[in-house]
Amino acid sequence: MIYADNAATTRMSDAALNTLIELSKETYGNASSLYSLGQRSKEVLEKAREDIAAVINAQPREILFTSGGSEADNQAIRSAAALGQAKGKKHIISSAFEHHAVLHTLSKLEKEGFEVTLLPVHEDGLIRPEELAAAIREDTALVTIMYANNEIGTIQPIRELGVICRERGVLFHTDAVQAIGHIPVDVERDNIDMLSASAHKFHGPKGSGFLYFRKGIRLTNLIEGGAQERGKRAGTENVPGIAAMATALTEAAATLEERARVTQEKRDRLIRGLLEIPHSALNGDATKRLPSNANFCFEGIEGESLLLLLDDRGIAASSGSACTSGSLDPSHVLLAIGRVHDVAHGSLRLSIGDDITDEEVDYIVKNVREVVEYLRGFSPIWRDLCAGKKQFIL
Repeated sequence: MIYADNAATTRMSDAALNTLIELSKETYGNASSLYSLGQRSKEVLEKAREDIAAVINAQPREILFTSGGSEADNQAIRSAAALGQAKGKKHIISSAFEHHAVLHTLSKLEKEGFEVTLLPVHEDGLIRPEELAAAIREDTALVTIMYANNEIGTIQPIRELGVICRERGVLFHTDAVQAIGHIPVDVERDNIDMLSASAHKFHGPKGSGFLYFRKGIRLTNLIEGGAQERGKRAGTENVPGIAAMATALTEAAATLEERARVTQEKRDRLIRGLLEIPHSALNGDATKRLPSNANFCFEGIEGESLLLLLDDRGIAASSGSACTSGSLDPSHVLLAIGRVHDVAHGSLRLSIGDDITDEEVDYIVKNVREVVEYLRGFSPIWRDLCAGKKQFIL
């Protein structure tokens, strides 16, 4: 099997897995306990906090452990909303192609009386800083813009967006789930107030994540019941999972530059090959994207059929966000960048690893080309396009 769905989840690294196993066997004490086994767990927990903070240029006390990116997104947005409401500010700015963990939280806040402005995403999959500046109002409590999109992989101008928010005195949160461990992230340099991350996106275990929150920001609790995480998140900490997350992130940061270079070379080879398929298009900017991501639309086919046939040929891929892969609706991300429904239905997301070979890339290109041709062979939409009854878009 050629695994090309790393944006959905990654295989645990050997180092992270070894950490998880070793600590599960030997350091299983409750980190809140006073006896030595518990205190050993506490030491491991705080070492992980220090290691993670060092990677993103934060302070250890600014790291809160969560179950993953969705929880971190929820807590960051809810906290900023509460802080804003206390000051009479109930306006939030985001974008139209955020992860649903952000969009659904914002929808709930709208029902509670908040006003949400969703910035448009242009055809290149990028937010324009000047449009953010124009959207900020006196009552804006929060700006939340993802660092890199989970479907099309485009990397946003986070540093510029952060400067605008900092100058206007507005809290700035970024969902960095796809970015952390794959591109350099520095919360000070990027003017970030809050940041969400999830371990299983950078070769750590599922069920572990973290929220960075700048010193001085008061968090709203989502989970009550105990004094863990300095009273900000109740529940016995998953010490082995957290330590494995720190191991994976430290390892990813140490090899980031070389992995990014190698992966980008393979990605570009993949993109060049797929662009040779007639009436295909790369979604999002060709260069301002994650090193691993190639997201395409193929006119005249359905993405679900493409995925199933590729799976039969030993290729694991996606047609969009893993969290909505069971939906028959076209991707909200592709609609946000202007793809029409018929085209958005024929999407394919390939997110490769740095260990993929040229031969495997060529195998993917060959099989995608063959499957697309096969599906178009009995597609009524494709027949209408070829007969001139409909006009080609791509």
